[in-house]
Amino acid sequence: MIRISGSDVDQIDTSTLSELERSILQKKQKSSVTYLYDSPTALLFELNMRSKIVEAAKAMNASHVSFATFHNSRANDKFWSRTDNGGFRQKAGVLTSDAINDIFKNSRLYGFECATAMVIILYKATLDSIGKDRFNTYFKDLFLYDWNYDNHLRLVRVNDKNEAYPGDVLYFENPDHNPKTPEWQGENAIMLADNLYFGHGIGIRTEEGIIASLNTNRRSGSTTSAFLSDEVEHPDFEYLRKLENPIMARIGMHTYIYRRLGS
Repeated sequence: MIRISGSDVDQIDTSTLSELERSILQKKQKSSVTYLYDSPTALLFELNMRSKIVEAAKAMNASHVSFATFHNSRANDKFWSRTDNGGFRQKAGVLTSDAINDIFKNSRLYGFECATAMVIILYKATLDSIGKDRFNTYFKDLFLYDWNYDNHLRLVRVNDKNEAYPGDVLYFENPDHNPKTPEWQGENAIMLADNLYFGHGIGIRTEEGIIASLNTNRRSGSTTSAFLSDEVEHPDFEYLRKLENPIMARIGMHTYIYRRLGS
């Protein structure tokens, strides 16, 4: 169920929500888990950002970004410097928003594995949720490599796949993967809808479809199937919401930024 401090969830105007956002709202309302929000604005921000995550995942799927191991990773050298371990470090003098957007704009120049893809999708959704100015203020000098991410991209982990919602990151584990292809030991995936996921390198498929794909990359003779684990992660939506509308005060020649704690 959903509980909002000092308000009633039934008073939210759902006519302004997308079909996806309404479905998330309804599923959370029917859940046996209680979801607490400080305000209607906090709930609406989460719904919007979950929608942005889904949009970013679909955009990556529709792009020409390649799946590549760290050894073969590549990026547009106008915005990123490739490191020895196959990661990408943001170049000095470029806006972080431009560097992230370029991955989707000039996608043919990029190749990376699935964990890096998940982080990029979350950055893109954050940018589209809080706006370019706030994003560039808080997210600087990014390093894209595996599950490395900026301190402002706080992730919350729960271990209950039954409480997963569109916009969440889940993990398909392949415990008996072929040791010659360690990149297929599992697949990080964005939940797009009920029983529909995007995994970089596999594409948009159902749970059964992703499992079937991973099972083709098991060691010879294996009968141990891949499976969807209980691990679920999503951004700290409330923290990011407070970055969206900071309170700024100027004292003398110094500017101080306070994150809004209410509304």
